[in-house]
Amino acid sequence: MKLDLSAHDEAFRTELIAFLESECPPEARYRDFIGSDAADADGVGVIPDWAVRWQACLFDHGWMIPGYPPELGGRNATPLQTLIYLEELASRGIPRSVHFVGYAIAGPSLLEFGDAAQRALAPAAIRGDTVWCAGMSEPNAGSDLANLSTRALERGDHFAVTGQKVWTSYAMRASKCLCYVRTDPDVPRHEGISCLIIDMDSAGVEIRPLRDLSGRAEFAEVFFDDVRVPKANLLGRLNDGWRITLGALAHERGGLWVEGVAACQRAIDDIIAMVRRRGREGDPVIRRRVAQLYSQLRGLRALGYKGFASFAQTSSAPEHSFMKLATSELQQTLIELAMDLQGAGLATSDASCSEEGGRWQRSFFAGLAATIGGGTSEIQRNVIAQRVLGLPRGS
Repeated sequence: MKLDLSAHDEAFRTELIAFLESECPPEARYRDFIGSDAADADGVGVIPDWAVRWQACLFDHGWMIPGYPPELGGRNATPLQTLIYLEELASRGIPRSVHFVGYAIAGPSLLEFGDAAQRALAPAAIRGDTVWCAGMSEPNAGSDLANLSTRALERGDHFAVTGQKVWTSYAMRASKCLCYVRTDPDVPRHEGISCLIIDMDSAGVEIRPLRDLSGRAEFAEVFFDDVRVPKANLLGRLNDGWRITLGALAHERGGLWVEGVAACQRAIDDIIAMVRRRGREGDPVIRRRVAQLYSQLRGLRALGYKGFASFAQTSSAPEHSFMKLATSELQQTLIELAMDLQGAGLATSDASCSEEGGRWQRSFFAGLAATIGGGTSEIQRNVIAQRVLGLPRGS
């Protein structure tokens, strides 16, 4: 499937490519399949300096969110031009930002649901001048956000927040948190949630970096102990946080599928090159496996286009719930195929004696998280079954 582009759209693409070739820093060119940025032991390096400068450069030139007006880092691009933009960046492995919460979740949420003072926070969030984190997952409420238990009690002119968040990306660097809390425990789970803007330097906030097996910290757990949050920091209406959550995730996933599809395309291209290097292009088993995965990828790209067309018309795009599930599982399958092709070489990640400098070994371990982060595959299947297919909830 190919997009039918006008001369104006092709001119948009040409201008974008010229900008990327001129301004994109070396560190941002062709990211690894899963990603190669790594935080240090305390998580401070989770947002490198080059990424801060690159995000600001995109904003200042109108290439951060092209569909937005210039004052928000865009150029009033059409939905089709936005898709062109996403595909050009994704095909080159170029990120807009290495901390997605500000431009993909906080910024759109502030603009859609905030009052005038809150909307004024959006430009800095999108440009990256203010680092945001999202207080969603909890020890007993990971992908099932409606099960959250962090409480916010009304006390005069403020809320008192107590509870714990976990797997909070960028908390070590963030100055603000878009935090989902329970403000009414006596109503159905989805109806008693509110969204608060919490300053991370508030008294009672404790941040503990979570180190992985490598010793690096890319996430954190955040504790709130009777944290005072002004009522002016309530985003939207009281107990209306679930609607804000759905809007925020829709913005995040409206274009995220493009990156997933592009990463899978690069992986298939590189696997084909590996097959040829090893002289196995005539093996019928390998040919069949590659062809099946390629066909699956083409189908996902077509489905993504269909969902994007709905999303661009401000209607729901249930396809994108499936796209997150399907692309993450396809990524894992592709990595496993690349590992199989290496034979005994898969046992080492030593860059000097493994395929492509150990890229596939690194991707194998990192890729295990692909079906967990952003909503587990199990939860995604439940969402699709209930909210897309209309199936009854299991007993």
